[in-house]
Amino acid sequence: MRPLVIVLPVLLMTAAEASAISRYQTTSMSCTRVQAILKSEGAALLSYPAPDDPSSQLFNRFVRDSSFCSSGMQKAQLRSVPAADTSKCKVRRCVRVSGTSR
Repeated sequence: MRPLVIVLPVLLMTAAEASAISRYQTTSMSCTRVQAILKSEGAALLSYPAPDDPSSQLFNRFVRDSSFCSSGMQKAQLRSVPAADTSKCKVRRCVRVSGTSR
């Protein structure tokens, strides 16, 4: 029983670290940098001004490809976010596949 008491906290800490996601403000970096982050990390939470109200910030999870989406329920679809050097930086966001239910 004693080994389980030692191993369980270590496993829980490892799982928590694996689920951590980095956060970035897109308008403070170039589009190339935003895309490089997604390529290297696989997924990141990006913050950017709302198109209809630049004083409001939007936060969404963007991914490198569909392998970072919910299996079978979502796919990665191209979107654009503003970056420091362009108003339309192409990135991918997981969207629900039509015809699937939650």
